[in-house]
Amino acid sequence: MFILALPVACISWTFTHEEIFREPREYCQRCVETSKSIWKRKFFYIFTCEYCLSHYVTALIVYITGFQLLFEDWRGYVIAGFALVWIANIYMSLYALIRVDLKKERAEAEMEEKKLKK
Repeated sequence: MFILALPVACISWTFTHEEIFREPREYCQRCVETSKSIWKRKFFYIFTCEYCLSHYVTALIVYITGFQLLFEDWRGYVIAGFALVWIANIYMSLYALIRVDLKKERAEAEMEEKKLKK
């Protein structure tokens, strides 16, 4: 389960935060903000929220792998899906904390470097 949550977190985070998908994400954000249809707004919102997207990525991963948890029927798929979403979102939260900390350290180092140059 902890291994399957890694690709869920990676795919969800990459699409909703990284530069490589900036243009499609900005398009989705514009659709969220400007669409008159609630269904269209909700559909495009999925691609701007890592938590929302992680549910759909999880469904795909569970479908591909056939991963079940606790039960060997449809209930196992449902439990596995929610468990994977939860673990994946923990991974994404930890990654976000690490990134913020790294950006803070980088900014402090740059400020220190500028002070030393003066």
